Amino acid sequence: MMTVHKVSERTGVSIRALHHYDRIGLLHPTEVTAAGYRLYDDAALERLQYILLFKELEFPLKEIRDILESPDFDRSQALEQQITLLQMKKEHLENLINLARGIKAIGVRKLDFTAFDTTKIDEYARQAKAAWGQTKEYREYEEKSAGRTREEEQRMGIELMAIMAELGKMKELEPADEAVQLQVKKLQNCITENYYTCTDEILHSLGQMYAGGGSFTENIDNAGGPGTAEFVCRAIEAHCGA
Repeated sequence: MMTVHKVSERTGVSIRALHHYDRIGLLHPTEVTAAGYRLYDDAALERLQYILLFKELEFPLKEIRDILESPDFDRSQALEQQITLLQMKKEHLENLINLARGIKAIGVRKLDFTAFDTTKIDEYARQAKAAWGQTKEYREYEEKSAGRTREEEQRMGIELMAIMAELGKMKELEPADEAVQLQVKKLQNCITENYYTCTDEILHSLGQMYAGGGSFTENIDNAGGPGTAEFVCRAIEAHCGA
């Protein structure tokens, strides 16, 4: 059995996120001691692995919970997808490293941007999501994204990160400050317009995912500075009354 602190250290998932997973029924501790300590066994850690896989595929936490509780959930298929996705990301990173080493050694002699192309990774993630995405929100996302060009997808991503950057500039304010909450509402509207109807429940789950570590947290912190993802999470909580 591992304590919540040990699980956090081993997995990189924040204690705050693990507590939230417990509250929403996504990942309960195996046992809670009389002193209130959460303990997790190997089965709980295995479930956490699947949760992190579906987070990498950009599923909201509520949808991940529904997938894992489904009688049709195929653990073997999920692990195979995780392996493939990680292998593709590894290859992508190796290409970037080789490009950077080449530039360092001889300078830029040819404007070659192929190492930055994530088309294959994006397409695989889309196919994997299609295999699991049976929720109303995912179907709405599929309808809205049908026929979009790569340039349009990039524009949407830039718009989303611009909102995060603005929130990053407000970290000295209280999360419930009116200016901060206007940006949170702008974020919610952006998700609804471009992806799927972002209810307060979904927004709250997204906020926890933003601050839960991994690529989401890194990208948001890169846009708005260190601590932005955590601040966005608290601002969303203030908006949702959590």
